[in-house]
Amino acid sequence: MRDHTPDFKLQPLSDTNRTAVERTVRQLVEHLVGDGRLEAGTLLEFWVEVPGIKRPRGTFRGGLLMPDSYLFLADYFRIEDGKLAAKAYGSTLDAAWTDLLGELVFQIEIFTSQTDMSKGTTLEIWAGNRNHPDGEWAYAVDRKIELG
Repeated sequence: MRDHTPDFKLQPLSDTNRTAVERTVRQLVEHLVGDGRLEAGTLLEFWVEVPGIKRPRGTFRGGLLMPDSYLFLADYFRIEDGKLAAKAYGSTLDAAWTDLLGELVFQIEIFTSQTDMSKGTTLEIWAGNRNHPDGEWAYAVDRKIELG
């Protein structure tokens, strides 16, 4: 059997980029919580764009663009007494944030490792609820940040 895994070296995000991603995600989640929209199906999705590089992207049945990757926020958080709390009882909110941000940054690094960050790579992050898993956003907040 042959190994078809590409020659891939994971490049970590710089501290500046990691901080920008973490700050942005925290703002989006706080906005969701403030609007009372953190639900079981709430997603955190992202797209990585590199100027001048076209790459195929999938679409859902309705023609909507698929994200590069996504996470379910309910795997990390729940609402308790109107406030954000860790999903796992007995766990801390800080631990939930660490787990979420660690996984998200890892996934972003997979998509950015083969790019030259000096070329204006942007990361678009969306958080919200879709009408169906592959449908229009029923509610979403988003932010685009430039990685450098």
